[in-house]
Amino acid sequence: MRSLTLAAALFTAAACASSPGPEGSEPSAAPVVEAERAFARDGLALGIAASFNKWAVPGAVMIAGGRVSTVAEVYPPDRPRPPDEPKLEWCPNFAGIARSGDLGFTTGGVAVNGQRAGHYFTIWKKQSDGSWRWVYDGGNGATAKDVPGPETEPVTLPLGARLLQVRYAGQPAPPPPPADWALSEVKAEEAALAREAATDQKAAHLARMADDGRLYVALLPPAIGRAAFDEALTAWPATFSFGPTEGGGQSEYGDLVWTYGSAAWTRDGQARRGHYVRLWQRREEGFRIVLAQLIPAPPPQAPPAPN
Repeated sequence: MRSLTLAAALFTAAACASSPGPEGSEPSAAPVVEAERAFARDGLALGIAASFNKWAVPGAVMIAGGRVSTVAEVYPPDRPRPPDEPKLEWCPNFAGIARSGDLGFTTGGVAVNGQRAGHYFTIWKKQSDGSWRWVYDGGNGATAKDVPGPETEPVTLPLGARLLQVRYAGQPAPPPPPADWALSEVKAEEAALAREAATDQKAAHLARMADDGRLYVALLPPAIGRAAFDEALTAWPATFSFGPTEGGGQSEYGDLVWTYGSAAWTRDGQARRGHYVRLWQRREEGFRIVLAQLIPAPPPQAPPAPN
């Protein structure tokens, strides 16, 4: 795992100076949690399509049916609410926010018509007017049977590490960092993970998982802690072919980064494909994965039997 690059170290002072969160009061994930709860309430009141479009930024990303799509493609906003629409319920049980207070996430159990049916994962971004809108929404089939319900408060991820401030006596301040410097760092980490996962995905993931992170492997419960990570990763195929990072984003401060990309593997002799989604947090030792999930595409359909 690489540590902060020299280039990053040289401009962290400027990053600290431009970010609103690190030097003042520490941000709370409570507004992100409340946005998720309001989104869920609207899902029941307005319907699935209307609520998803109401709470999303234009062009928000969803991974569904084996494809990366926009929210408007998955849920056309002008489509009438179907009379037989399923009752979709969800609530957060794990949440976090960036030090700059501009990017957050929640994840938790989902129920369809009262039956627990996996976990959602939403990335939220604060807008210029102070409101929160989601930029990514996806789900995973890890069992939600025993996860806490809406009567409990979610576990909150501790804030990421403060960036080092580099000062040089008599020298001008370092130039402002590129806007996507943290995402670029994580893309390099993901490229290394992909190389290693081609021969041993378990070791590749274990080397990068934060101890307090979460790993979602269907049909197991969410894995929390090293022992659970080990067990969950053993349930995955021994190797993966991960494609390069296709999209994602970072917080202003650069301590929280989310990514997604393609994945391919073999299960029981059958070639499968899907997408990975990961959330990385900057720690003292470098970037670590605090949430990882695999979203399989629907299995290929058998060809029709000859007449």
